Amino acid sequence: MVESLVVPQRVTVLGATGSIGLNTLKVMAAHPEWFQLYAISANTNVSLMHELCLRYQPRYAAMQCEVAARQLQQLLGTGSGILVLSGAQALADIASASEVDCVMAAIVGAAGLMPTMAAVQAGKRVLLANKEALVMSGQLFIDAVAESGAQLLPIDSEHNAIFQCLPAQVQQQLGRADLAAAGVEQILLTGSGGPFRQLPLAELAQQTPAAACAHPNWSMGQKISVDSATMLNKGLEYIEARWLFNCKPAQLKVLLHPQSVVHSMVQFSDGSVLAQLGQPDMRTPIAYGLSYPQRISAGVAPLDFTQLSALTFSAVDQQRYPCLQLAIDACWQGQWATTSLNAANEVAVAAFLAGQIKFTDIHNVCAEVLAAISPTTLNSLAAIVSLDEETRRLAQQQVARYQLC
Repeated sequence: MVESLVVPQRVTVLGATGSIGLNTLKVMAAHPEWFQLYAISANTNVSLMHELCLRYQPRYAAMQCEVAARQLQQLLGTGSGILVLSGAQALADIASASEVDCVMAAIVGAAGLMPTMAAVQAGKRVLLANKEALVMSGQLFIDAVAESGAQLLPIDSEHNAIFQCLPAQVQQQLGRADLAAAGVEQILLTGSGGPFRQLPLAELAQQTPAAACAHPNWSMGQKISVDSATMLNKGLEYIEARWLFNCKPAQLKVLLHPQSVVHSMVQFSDGSVLAQLGQPDMRTPIAYGLSYPQRISAGVAPLDFTQLSALTFSAVDQQRYPCLQLAIDACWQGQWATTSLNAANEVAVAAFLAGQIKFTDIHNVCAEVLAAISPTTLNSLAAIVSLDEETRRLAQQQVARYQLC
């Protein structure tokens, strides 16, 4: 029996209406003696946010969109006791509030960078489910963690798996640990390959948004599902792993693992390989992050090894997944490259989902934008945001070139 904390952690959930946010609220609700909800945020999903407010009773509800905030306030009325806030600063405020102990950073995309950084700078326990924070700001983010004394815990299933397999001294020095000194030879990131893993290459260009979003193993939002189909998602995870675990190029590798049972592995210098296995259910890493270093029930059934089919692994086909190689190359080119790639991909994926470009044009847009950006040093969040905006303009121009009739 796991003993509860003496005082419940007060938690802010950024991106509460997404799959990570919703699962976080479920895990917290199952352990009221451990967790107390302080605030939740969303972008524009007023109806779901209203439902979450009524069900979980946070103290604050913040909407990125001001119009959505007004609509939410009207639905809640004046007697709810929940304060409705709006705008980017409101998200930063509920992430950095003195009353908050822990922040689930689950806003998808570049919009999550600023409130996540606010939580880090305030020295919070930050459960990082937003890839873009590290993809866009890398060294700045890791330096901010060290300066503030924030506790960083990775929530993406792959990074959480790696974290669980690493020695304690690495866990306690994320972003700054010496892997080789800790006996770590290589980190092995696994990826399912998405819905098009066995599709003939000639048919990739004709794939629809619905087909790209039909992930065989995981239930995810549209954007991340498309990223999984291109494996750009794995590329972003590669970049994130580089910063989280302070990897050198030879210490990081991606493998295809279609079954999504082995969430990632760590190979040690003595020949041992430690792997974290489990159901493809995000409640497991969420529960681990919320309760670390203890463990609580996530509501997820354990694996029944007698029912498992074969577990297979293979190298990644670069022809099928050119976006992955684009991300790996960008990782070692510099912060400008990963920031630009992230922005270009967000624009390209949005265009694909809107039926404006072909699936294969996602790579074309990203590659051409990266080729057009001049390498530059990014030493502040202002510089990162400026490059992000410039890249999005260039990406929109490239999308127009590939626009379908």
